[in-house]
Amino acid sequence: MTRQTETKPASVPQAQQAREIPPEWEWVNPCVWTIRMLTTLIKGVKGQKWFRLIDKVFSARNLRIAYGQVARNGGAAGVDHVTTVQFGQRLQENLQKLSEQLRTGVYRPQAVRRVYIPKPGSNEQRPLGIPTVRDRVVQAAIVNVIQPIFERDFAPRSYGFRPGRGCKDALRRVEELRRQGYVHIVDADLKGYFDSIPHAGLMKRLEEKLADGSILRLIQSFLEAKIMDEAAEWTPEAGAPQGAVLSPLLSNIYLNPLDHLMAEAGYEMVRYADDFVILCRTHDEAQHALEMVHAWVQDNGLTLHPTKTRIVDSREAAFAFLGYELKGNTRQPREKSMAKLTDAIRQLTKRGSGDSLAYIVSKLNPMLRGWMAYFQHSRPPWPFERIDRLIRVRIRNILRKRSGRKGRANGIDNRRWPNRFFVELGLYNLRAAHAQAVQSCHR
Repeated sequence: MTRQTETKPASVPQAQQAREIPPEWEWVNPCVWTIRMLTTLIKGVKGQKWFRLIDKVFSARNLRIAYGQVARNGGAAGVDHVTTVQFGQRLQENLQKLSEQLRTGVYRPQAVRRVYIPKPGSNEQRPLGIPTVRDRVVQAAIVNVIQPIFERDFAPRSYGFRPGRGCKDALRRVEELRRQGYVHIVDADLKGYFDSIPHAGLMKRLEEKLADGSILRLIQSFLEAKIMDEAAEWTPEAGAPQGAVLSPLLSNIYLNPLDHLMAEAGYEMVRYADDFVILCRTHDEAQHALEMVHAWVQDNGLTLHPTKTRIVDSREAAFAFLGYELKGNTRQPREKSMAKLTDAIRQLTKRGSGDSLAYIVSKLNPMLRGWMAYFQHSRPPWPFERIDRLIRVRIRNILRKRSGRKGRANGIDNRRWPNRFFVELGLYNLRAAHAQAVQSCHR
């Protein structure tokens, strides 16, 4: 924080402050960002740097709010095996200890537990880093303090992990541009982005706006926290592990110059975290845009995937973006998105399941509604029919086994448990929901 904005105006009640906050900044943490600080932020801080922010991080109110954010997100325990529930059972004591350690500068992050999850539709594994709950709380407190400082200057066409923005906004922008004739697509893929962000380059970006050495050292300590992978332990030389609370913000900070570079060059780039496309009117424009990206990526210590990065004429060939596959006038879930859902369905509908049908349906329905909410604008409807059919077959297999018969469900089972059986069971029907969504759009 700048020296001019250190003192919180005691005469401004909290309720009055809330009413005076500009709508685009209502998401900020009010226990950190006072009206005076926000006004300074919006107008532009002198020297473009913020001083003395660490006291905002270790404030009791901010740490308590940060714990609430971490607890709502859930997640597994870190290397210390302490869950969010266990941490919350001694919350006051734990937060006081964290606050004192941060205030005195003796706080040190614990190691990050590395796990691997399968990438849907492939044999590859995606590495995730799971910090301890105490470290996630501190990271959330840091985000509450510094995110507005960087958010102010983020590019408009960056949509990932930003307040009031999301995947649907990014997809809407892509479709809007395609309708305007931007049909030549630079489909870019940054190879292992989160694990390859150069620490020195990232810290330099942070130092452009932050002049509080305590905050900078704290963030660097998280970047350099040891990684524990089964029996192995090492110190990373690059990267911000996926799964850490700080990582989404840091990833946006590092790629923000690329956003502005492409905008200044007149290119329509749409980015969600490390997933981005550049939409052009001609193949030559797309080729030049790709050359610019390639040069920037090389200069900034990153790598474009050699086989996944390509130029596509979206009138003739499909490209993938944020779970969708887009080609011509069609837009449908990509096979990896389908595979992720079907894997989850198979886990809930194992043939030997002893769960009641009501319980299975209660687990399936929220997942199907969420999937439908995201993919409702797909055209044509075949993916929904395919998923509905899979679920009915899986449940008929369960019922067939329970009736003492072997093998997979067949025509007899289809008649014994017809489609209306599943309607009466209360199973969410994707095809019917999609038809209703399409009808609503045309009204």
